[in-house]
Amino acid sequence: MQPKVIIKRTGIHRIIYTVVHSVNGIKWLCKHEAAFQQELMLFVPLTIVAFWLKLPTMHTLLVILSMVFVLFAEMVNTAIETVVDRVGLEYHILSGVAKNIGSALVLLSMVCSLAVWGVILSLL
Repeated sequence: MQPKVIIKRTGIHRIIYTVVHSVNGIKWLCKHEAAFQQELMLFVPLTIVAFWLKLPTMHTLLVILSMVFVLFAEMVNTAIETVVDRVGLEYHILSGVAKNIGSALVLLSMVCSLAVWGVILSLL
């Protein structure tokens, strides 16, 4: 029996597969992750508000990117939680630490986003 040869995708095929897997990940988050759904439900109207305020382009970009950072943090947190749960559902102190750090990442991203919004709105 010969070992399986793994052929790595390159070029456009790699890009296509990366996009497909990324879209699948976002779909999964939108369907199964309540926290991501809630943050997305805040992101959409707040993005509209950011444009409605007619802020300078750089300020609009900053407030939108600060909210995207929250979505990124939630994605990382969900990935950590999913891997920890995949390894085992029994309690382990390091599993708790990993999940707590992921949660802290989300909280910190929210504080940063609130700070950006606060500073930008104070300039109006």
